[in-house]
Amino acid sequence: MIPVPSGVRIWIATGHTDMRRGMRSLALQVQQSFGRDPFAGDLYIFRGRRGDLCKIIWHDGVGMSLYAKRLERGKYIWPSAVDGVIAISPSQMACMLEAIDWRNPQATWRPTLAG
Repeated sequence: MIPVPSGVRIWIATGHTDMRRGMRSLALQVQQSFGRDPFAGDLYIFRGRRGDLCKIIWHDGVGMSLYAKRLERGKYIWPSAVDGVIAISPSQMACMLEAIDWRNPQATWRPTLAG
């Protein structure tokens, strides 16, 4: 899990991205396609075409980091907006990275009796 400092905005790139691209290509996409500064300290999350791989780029003020996660089963729940990027909260990102439907998380079990 990526420790997200307070004040950092998290952006999901809508649609899918060619995951053969490296960190520089993703940063260039943030700059050119989304009109945002990839070095401003925000997190940008990209999803592959099959939906089971995501990559996150983040510049922490010292250098650019690239994180990748592939799901063994299932696909990431992804928004479908046309603006290019959507802001989400750190808790929504945590749910998404665990393949939980971050738009409507549901508790899977709750005790019925105390004792």
